[in-house]
Amino acid sequence: MSEKNNLSPVERIKTASEGLRGTLKESLQDGLTGALYEDDQSLIKFHGMYQQDDRDRREERTAKKLEWLYSYMIRLRLPGGFLTPEQWVAMHNVAGEHSTGTIKITTRQTVQLHGILKSHIKPTISSFNTAGLDSIAACGDVNRNVTCSAHPNESEIHEEVFAFADKISVMALPKTRSYYEVWLDQEKLVEKTEEDPLYQERYLPRKFKIGIAIPPNNDVDVLTNDVGLIAVIENNKLIGFNIAAGGGLSSTHGNPNTYARLATVLGFVTVEQTLKAVYEVITIQRDYGNRADRKLARLKYTIDRLTVEGLKEELEKRCGFKLGEIKPYSFTSRKDHYGWKKNHQGKWYFTLFVENGRVLDDEQVAMKTALLEIAKTGKANFRFTGNQNVIIADVLEADKPVVDALLQQFKLDAHTENAGVLRKNAIACVAFNTCPLALAEAQRYLPTLIDKIEPLLNKHGLEEDEIILRMTGCPNGCGRSSASEIGFIGTAYGHYNLHIGGDREGERLNTKFKENLNEEQILSSLDELFAVYKAERNTNETFGDFSYRKWILN
Repeated sequence: MSEKNNLSPVERIKTASEGLRGTLKESLQDGLTGALYEDDQSLIKFHGMYQQDDRDRREERTAKKLEWLYSYMIRLRLPGGFLTPEQWVAMHNVAGEHSTGTIKITTRQTVQLHGILKSHIKPTISSFNTAGLDSIAACGDVNRNVTCSAHPNESEIHEEVFAFADKISVMALPKTRSYYEVWLDQEKLVEKTEEDPLYQERYLPRKFKIGIAIPPNNDVDVLTNDVGLIAVIENNKLIGFNIAAGGGLSSTHGNPNTYARLATVLGFVTVEQTLKAVYEVITIQRDYGNRADRKLARLKYTIDRLTVEGLKEELEKRCGFKLGEIKPYSFTSRKDHYGWKKNHQGKWYFTLFVENGRVLDDEQVAMKTALLEIAKTGKANFRFTGNQNVIIADVLEADKPVVDALLQQFKLDAHTENAGVLRKNAIACVAFNTCPLALAEAQRYLPTLIDKIEPLLNKHGLEEDEIILRMTGCPNGCGRSSASEIGFIGTAYGHYNLHIGGDREGERLNTKFKENLNEEQILSSLDELFAVYKAERNTNETFGDFSYRKWILN
């Protein structure tokens, strides 16, 4: 099936790790370095962590012959992005005690904390565990955090659909107890490595992502996932899902064999068939995925080898049932519902704009403090969106005045209302200063760039046009730049490829339009594009559809 020879070094590390244990305990006890042993740097990803360093200080520390300033990012496993108020308080305290203090909401509806020193990893994990939280399988060659349409107002049966995120997450967890032994000092229960029918001792060839959408809003970018589930609701009843496979946005500059791809919808599965179908897609990727070249190891490349029909045939064989005909569905938007909304149960939800997902206190707004005060009331849960925002959720009618008063006191309502529509629809990956793959800035730079793009929109009378703009510091796709109407993909510090022509609903990727632009060239190019769009677009035609028709097709 998959390559037997010439396996990548990571494959050796996984199979020799004794259930992801490796030498992590020994690495943690080595006080001479802030880093972990080399093999363990791969293994901690399966525990929801990445070893990083402060790239802003590399040159300075190298000049002083000092070790790079190593630290760790920890990402939580939050299926569908849900936190209780008590868990928010715990997360706030952990961020203050052990990390940089900034709470980073990711594009996969979870949070990650940066800047955690090696000696603080175990206290951080312990604090999370006390709050009923973990980071198991939030990174690594396993199924990652399962995303789901965030807002309960999407459907009266949102709760039933949302429950599948947790069901899938539990089903696809690694069976090893190494997380509890290494980080929480629990006793080893068995002498040999635990049996894991899903992952075996090999795990997957590469990361695996699953998303669940409730039409007509594609707020999770469901087709960018390895497996996408599109809820099918008839007569206000969930009857199943259209299942899609093969999405993934990562690529490598200069490597034409790598590319971004949207998932292909394969067919329909009933509610009862859903978990089995998802499970078997994972096993197909486990058995057929490329284990020699990690750049070609995602499911999309496995489908290249098997073909879509071949994948479907193998899936039906492993499931023991045929997929049904694709049920009709339609996506009409891909955005968050800002401000207060009430659902069918009479509960209230306030979607707060969080620029690039960074929850912190700054000179504009004390957002981190405000959300802590809201959590302390115990009157609201918290739900993260795939667009890096937070929903202050499940507020009872009687409790709404208390929560609303805090929103007004800390000016979070005004912060959300006053943000321009382009800014509200923009997302960016972390990039510098911590991501080792970054070639250019993203989250630290995009707000400044939008400050300069907004006057161009005003100039052309486009300030209310809800264009979806995204930026990544490299082509690996964490900010989903390839699935946007305007995408910036970093090529070098201060330079980006400009991509246009993606649709607003998330069913067509964009195309590279210009290469290696600096800021002046970016603004000049957008000025020209906006002018033509304003003058020549059809009624109700979006920027993505117009630019695809005008510049990509021709």
